[in-house]
Amino acid sequence: MDHRDVTGFATMLRDTAAKFHDATAVVMDEGRHSYGSLLQSGADRARQLGALGLRRGDRVALLMPNCMEFIELLVGASMLGVVIVPVNTRFRAHELGHILRDSGVAAIFTTGAVDEHVNFKELLAEALPGLTAHTEPDNLALEGYPHIRCIVHFGAGTPAWMIPAADLPARAKGYLDPDPAEAPGPEDLQIILYTSGTTAAPKGCLLPNRCLVVTARSAASLFDIGPDDAWWCPLPMFHIGGVLFMSVCLARGAKFVGMSRFDVEGAFRQFRDEKPTVLYPLFPTILLPIMSDPAFGETDFSRVRYVFDVGPEEIQKRIQAAFPDALLLSAYGMSETTGIVTFNHPDDSYEARMTTVGHFMPGWSARIISPDTGEEAGLDEPGEIAVKGPALFTGYLNQPDLTEASHTPDGYFRTGDFGSMSADGLLRFRGRLKDQMKVGGENVSALEVESFLAGHPSVRLAQVVPIPDEKYGEIPAAFIECAPNATMTAEDVIAHCKGRIASFKMPRHVRFVSEWPMSATKVAKFRLQRQLMDELGLG
Repeated sequence: MDHRDVTGFATMLRDTAAKFHDATAVVMDEGRHSYGSLLQSGADRARQLGALGLRRGDRVALLMPNCMEFIELLVGASMLGVVIVPVNTRFRAHELGHILRDSGVAAIFTTGAVDEHVNFKELLAEALPGLTAHTEPDNLALEGYPHIRCIVHFGAGTPAWMIPAADLPARAKGYLDPDPAEAPGPEDLQIILYTSGTTAAPKGCLLPNRCLVVTARSAASLFDIGPDDAWWCPLPMFHIGGVLFMSVCLARGAKFVGMSRFDVEGAFRQFRDEKPTVLYPLFPTILLPIMSDPAFGETDFSRVRYVFDVGPEEIQKRIQAAFPDALLLSAYGMSETTGIVTFNHPDDSYEARMTTVGHFMPGWSARIISPDTGEEAGLDEPGEIAVKGPALFTGYLNQPDLTEASHTPDGYFRTGDFGSMSADGLLRFRGRLKDQMKVGGENVSALEVESFLAGHPSVRLAQVVPIPDEKYGEIPAAFIECAPNATMTAEDVIAHCKGRIASFKMPRHVRFVSEWPMSATKVAKFRLQRQLMDELGLG
């Protein structure tokens, strides 16, 4: 596609709504919007944002689970030129306080919902000292956070220091709908998306309008998404995947099916009611519980064209076998690349789809940088993946030094991921650089060991982390979730490995889990590592 004719997000939605006014745009647990009603609700939210004194370039934090209000505010902010700052609902008070301070938000929108056993009102009170003493919700003037003017609350039991969302329509009377001619352009900032911050404070990725629009249009074109499609995606909206693939649908008049919070029963209800053509769980931690549920064999997936997942080869093969009438495709990306930078193509071979993360999207280029020489690696030689393209972020908020350090002199973003490129342009993902360990001088890939362990019939999912060791420098440790109705011991794992993989790749420690510590939608490996190191007294 031609990226020179890129619009802003709001303009893209208006163009789609003009063609598919009455078609269903978005489905959530609490209801649905047609394209026409989503456009109008977005305009209503834009007027409400204006009534709160928010103007183009101001920033608002969205501390809420997936819900229609989140989507409406995203659309309204895009119309007005207000920048949204989605907040990971798993973050705790110190992380939340950092984001609110770093982003300079003028307003916060939150709900009365409780997610992951966290009450957002209590979380805000902990993150913002002195908040609960305020009785003038329109002018908080918080010490240390002078930029925060107000907090808007959806739901019952609004305290005195919050503005009830139910008051917003009355406040917005007399305000005009945003003028389409003044809609933000492609280079206007749209989203500040904060990373999880495993070893440092979360950092804000700056994503202008063009990032979502370019990526959405490219993906929609590649997979021929249209008004007959329904795209199921349970990823949280604070995750780039949730926002991006709603945008893919909005680019082509398709139906986006989201969830307030993933649960297996709710997923099967949506499968029955919405009959999706695309499943985008993306992570085995979401898809494997679906496949092992008794309802799986009773559910009609005949309309499903594509299933997207990222995982070890053995798990990919297991998933493809479970969906014989659909194509299993992989992808690769991160917040900095607006979620997706490679996709498997529908006409890729079975082997390519099981072992690679596909081809680079239109307009993107990549380099594989050798960790030994710093020069570009040859074909099939591993190294750090560096990328450049039309939906690359513009930098990290308030961190010019980090922004510069993360790019090569000619503008390629160094991802911190390990991979290799084949002669036919397919990217093979080999894990995070930090997942590469040095065991007695030998290089070991955590992803390789995970894929091997996943080949055991009693293993549902395996995660491997490095553990410090006096003799070898580092040694692999495996965390394993057993398949349903299966049991195994650490001795079984070691016996499975002996003689089948190199001895230095064998896990030296094995632990079994029933639940995984999660960061957004990914397994939080650093927590597993920390847990085991504490257990072993390694400090």
